[in-house]
Amino acid sequence: MKRILTATLALSLLSGTAAVADPGHDNGKHKGWDKQDKYERKAHKRWARGQHLPPQYYRDSSYYVDYRVHHLREPPHGYRWVHVDNDYLLVAVATGLIASIIIANSY
Repeated sequence: MKRILTATLALSLLSGTAAVADPGHDNGKHKGWDKQDKYERKAHKRWARGQHLPPQYYRDSSYYVDYRVHHLREPPHGYRWVHVDNDYLLVAVATGLIASIIIANSY
């Protein structure tokens, strides 16, 4: 009787482990997350002070933001706040040099 109980217990543990170990075949998708999501999250550019912003962002006024509306400090003469990749960048209008960054929370 003891052997049967031990064998049954061992078999149930092994079969339970096998069921958990098999992730299924869903072509890389796991509970709402897939490889495309991973690549989209990596696409967010990390800006840094001293970098030059590409001209399309600081020359196109559609990226400019009103510092008062977004509770940002007033930019010095020759600088503008721009909104790029959900971040606020203080940029020199003439050169595109990034002077300051406010990283916006994307959640």
